[in-house]
Formats: sequence, C-alpha cells, structure tokens
Amino acid sequence: MRPPTPTSTPVPRSPAPESRAPVPGARTASLTAVVAVLLLVTVAVGWSPLVSVDRTVAVELHESALTEPGLTRANQILSDWVWDPWTMRALVTAVVLALLWRGERLLALWIAAASLVGAAVQQMLKALVGRQRPVWAEPVDTAHYAAFPSGHAMTAAVTCGLLLWLLARSGAGPGVRRTAALLAVVSVLGVGFTRLYLGVHWLTDVLAGWLLGICLVAVAAGSYERLALNRGP
Repeated sequence: MRPPTPTSTPVPRSPAPESRAPVPGARTASLTAVVAVLLLVTVAVGWSPLVSVDRTVAVELHESALTEPGLTRANQILSDWVWDPWTMRALVTAVVLALLWRGERLLALWIAAASLVGAAVQQMLKALVGRQRPVWAEPVDTAHYAAFPSGHAMTAAVTCGLLLWLLARSGAGPGVRRTAALLAVVSVLGVGFTRLYLGVHWLTDVLAGWLLGICLVAVAAGSYERLALNRGP
C-alpha cells in the first residue's frame, strides 16, 4: 500500500501594503496655485497685453456705470451689503457656531481657520503687490487698500466653497446641493462683476481672488479629509 502523499500547507501571504489615498482637491489646489502665481507675476511686471485687457474692460464698464445710475446703485447694494466680505464672514461664523453646537469642534476650527487664513493671505498680497486701483475723473464708488487681489472675490470664493464642501460631506440631498451650488456660482461671479462695474478693481484682481479662494478651499478640504482618514472612525 502506497503511503499518502504529504500535502504542503499553504503559506499565508502578507497583505499588500495599503496605498495612500490621494488627497482630495490636490490637483485643483496645485492648478489654481500655479495659475494664480503666473497671474501675480504678469501683474507685477506690468505685462502689456494683460494691462490692455484690464483697461479695456474697466473703461467699458465704467462708461456703463456713469450712464446707468439705477444699475450702478443695484451693484453698490449687492457689493456693499449682500456679498460684502463681512457678510460672508458672518455666514462663516454662524456655520462655525452651528458645528460647535453639534459637537464637531475640529471641523468648526478648520472652517474658521480657513476663513482667517484667506483674509490674511489677501491682505498680505495687497501689501506685497501694492497695485493701484483704477482712477476715474468721475468715480461711482470708492474702496480702500491696494487692488490685487480682490478681497470681495476671494472671500466669496472661500466662503461659498467651504459651505459647498460641508454640504457634500454632510450627505445633503442632491436638490439641496444643486440649489446651494447655483447660489454659490451666482454669488462668486456676481460679486466679481460688481467690483468691476463699480470701477474699483481690474479684471485680473478679480480673477486672482477667485483662483486663490478656490485654491484655499481645496487645500482646507483636502487636508481635513486626509486627517479624518488617518484618525479613522
């Protein structure tokens, strides 16, 4: 009788090392940061094609503002009250307080910090670049500090971007998210237009504010999600 053939015991394989998940928004943050830096450099050196576009847009909108006082007043109300940076910051403060009330302290701190960093970055760049605002013989509005980047545009982009991110991660329904996204787009684009129409910013100031705001939101959201992933449930 042939003895039974011994069977080899399979050696358990060691689990493959878990690959790190990519940071959400890393590509967006990188792309917007690069474009914003390029825009800053072209503004700082006074690249003539960009200066020409800025002046053309500014002159055409200012002529309209002078001939349409009713539309100009509407833009002033939207810019100085509805989409003013302090209105945006008040909205962020309300959200932060709501998160604290729900016990989400880290998330509340993250939102508050992102908003404060945004304000600090825009003021630092204004002082660093020192760009003069448009000067008119017949101004329809006034503004303080340097022009680049637009504080209104950047603050609106940061605030709306953070709120959209919060809605997405809280599991809000598609209808709520679509409505919020529509309001955010109208607010961000709208406030940029009001600053141009009122003649207190150049087009590149507004573009830089949007780019920097999107970049900051992408960095804030991505870093928080990575931290949450590393901390586990």
